[in-house]
Amino acid sequence: MNLPSPRIAVLAASMLAVGLAGCSQYVKKDDFSAAIQQLQQKQQDQQQQIDSIKQQMQEQFSKYDTQITAMQGRVSVDTVAHFAFNSATLNDQDKPALQNFAQTISKYHPNVLITVEGFADPAGSRAYNHRLGMQRADAVRDFLVQNGIGTDQVRAVSYGKDANRQVVKGASRDRGADNRRVSLTVDSTGAGAVASAPATS
Repeated sequence: MNLPSPRIAVLAASMLAVGLAGCSQYVKKDDFSAAIQQLQQKQQDQQQQIDSIKQQMQEQFSKYDTQITAMQGRVSVDTVAHFAFNSATLNDQDKPALQNFAQTISKYHPNVLITVEGFADPAGSRAYNHRLGMQRADAVRDFLVQNGIGTDQVRAVSYGKDANRQVVKGASRDRGADNRRVSLTVDSTGAGAVASAPATS
């Protein structure tokens, strides 16, 4: 009777171990179904939260010249603040709307992520307008934080004078007031990403 060589025996044992390890990676059907159900429930919860945020924003901003849009787990609140030419100073007339926004978010949606987007009209260089857009976004972000939104819940980005984000294409100075603005995006996925999020677009 031929006995297997030690090398073959070790190889067979190794293959058996790999096979058993592979079996341990299989997911039971019930576990898989439960995981899918949890994901679907999370998606439904996020959609309900987005619907709730959109409705609240529509109610609060109905008296302001603001456009509310819901898209893929986010709510965009456009043109919440406008700025004078070459200025990053927040207008007093925009503060009540921003204050209402901050109070609503901090009270009802403390786990969402707010992105403050700064814009400029096309006058001046791209680099200058990117800095100016960032200063405007920072001004609004700081105001929101002062009014109750957590610092880890809000970030600021600048789109400067990006042509595809201008409200009135190519308009500057008196005609470009709508381009000198800040908009807000509410993301229902939560504020956990804010620490690693880039400061600029």
